[in-house]
Amino acid sequence: MHLISFLLSVGLVSGYNIPDNLQEIYNQHKTEECSHVLAAGFSPGGGAGGDEQYCGDIGGAIFLHSTSGGYADMDIDCDGTDDSGGDCGNDPSGQGQTAFQSQLGDYGISDLNAKVHPYVVFGNANFDPQEYGMEPLSVMAVVCGGQLHYGIWGDTNGGDLTGEASISLAKLCFPDQGISGDNGHTDDDVLYLGFTGSNAVPGNNADWAAENAQAFEESIKGLGDQLVSSLSS
Repeated sequence: MHLISFLLSVGLVSGYNIPDNLQEIYNQHKTEECSHVLAAGFSPGGGAGGDEQYCGDIGGAIFLHSTSGGYADMDIDCDGTDDSGGDCGNDPSGQGQTAFQSQLGDYGISDLNAKVHPYVVFGNANFDPQEYGMEPLSVMAVVCGGQLHYGIWGDTNGGDLTGEASISLAKLCFPDQGISGDNGHTDDDVLYLGFTGSNAVPGNNADWAAENAQAFEESIKGLGDQLVSSLSS
């Protein structure tokens, strides 16, 4: 067995080092005001309402930003093919499908599985990232727990809540925080960054039939690295 396969199988690959350019972006924009607000007035789950924005200050990208200083928290989403049972058993808002379910048949699966696919809930009833060039099922970069993770844009929120991610992504980010369907990460220090353009969609190059989140993440890492390397603050 190859070393990377062994590490994935036992769950020892917990994240990737943050490249210098992304770390600079993270540090710079965390405390700055967003000058190109795409949409505002959104609420972090369980937090004070109205201080989350979708920001377009970084070329080729859209990210969540807090007017009170910081980014977003990480609430838990269990939507998709296995929305109950296990650590999703106490999810108060689980649904049996995700927003882009109709497109996933092209990749041989009926829908995303929140316990396997690290996805981000991005976009709301009155803000559609597609209007600014993001495409469904595209790669997203997530800075969390002092590391970089890659997920996909896999779901949307009908209300005004922001900062949600699949339970598998949350466990990758915060493996020691007792993540469950009703217990996420409450600090506003998570950077969710989506990339615009069709080149951010992994398509058949992603391992949609992966058995665990680490394997899926590894399958989109190459594309994610390319996208991150192109970013400039």
